[in-house]
Amino acid sequence: MATDLKLYSREWCSWCMDAKEYLEERGYQFHVVDVGQNRDAYKEMTELSDQTYVPVLAAGDEVLANFDTDQLEKFLSEHRITP
Repeated sequence: MATDLKLYSREWCSWCMDAKEYLEERGYQFHVVDVGQNRDAYKEMTELSDQTYVPVLAAGDEVLANFDTDQLEKFLSEHRITP
């Protein structure tokens, strides 16, 4: 069963761009939520992650907040999340 992935990001965030590129290049299906354009999504993200920084990846019940691609790779591997 595939895990629903939601990436909370902002347009200008370089770590967000890296995360999107990483996921796309490896064939992951995910939904991007621009918290800079959507205040409700921003509130949702802060409730999930307990912080205000992007990127935040929600994978089912698991959340990875304020990360780089090395942390993303480790998170996906640890939780056995595949494309």
